[in-house]
Amino acid sequence: MRSYLFVRLLARHKGLRPDRDFDEQLLYLACVLHDIGLSEDANNNQRFEVDGADMAAEFLSGQGVSSSDTDVVWQAIALHTSGGIAERRGPVCLLTRGGVVLDIDADPSIVSDADERLIHAAYPRLSMSRVLIDAIVAQTTAKPAKAPTYSLPEALLRERAEHGVTRIEQAASAGRWRE
Repeated sequence: MRSYLFVRLLARHKGLRPDRDFDEQLLYLACVLHDIGLSEDANNNQRFEVDGADMAAEFLSGQGVSSSDTDVVWQAIALHTSGGIAERRGPVCLLTRGGVVLDIDADPSIVSDADERLIHAAYPRLSMSRVLIDAIVAQTTAKPAKAPTYSLPEALLRERAEHGVTRIEQAASAGRWRE
C-alpha cells in the first residue's frame, strides 16, 4: 500500500494525472500486488516478479479484467525490479517501479516530511527491507532456478552469502527512512 501512496506523490511530481495519463485502477492493482510472488501461493519456479505477475494476471482474468488491462498489470509487476526497462513500458510500469523505489528511500523533493509521517503512521515499515530480502533469499535458496544469473534475486542471494547484508539493506538503513 505504501508503494501506491508514494506513486501518487510521484505522479503529481511528474505532472501525470490519473485517468488522463494512466489508469488509476491498474496502477493501484500493480502496486498492491507487486510482491505477491513472495507469497507461498505464488511461489512457483520463476523469479518472484514473474511468479507474482502470473498470479496477479490469473486473479484479474478471473475477475473479468480485459486481457489488455491484465497485461499492463502483468508487465508492471514483472518489471518492477528492472530499472531501465520498466520506465520504457508505459506510465503504469514507470510509476509502479518508481513507487517501489520511493518505498526503499524517498527523494525529499517528491515525498515531504508531512507526507512521510502520514504514510508511515498508517502503514509502518516493520523492517520491510530485511523482511522482503529474507523472503527472496529463502525462495531462491530453496529453488535456485528462481535466481537466474544477473537477476535481482541472484544478486541478493549472492550479497547475503558473501557479506551477510545486501546493498538494498545498507541503502535502507542509511537512507531517509532509517530502517
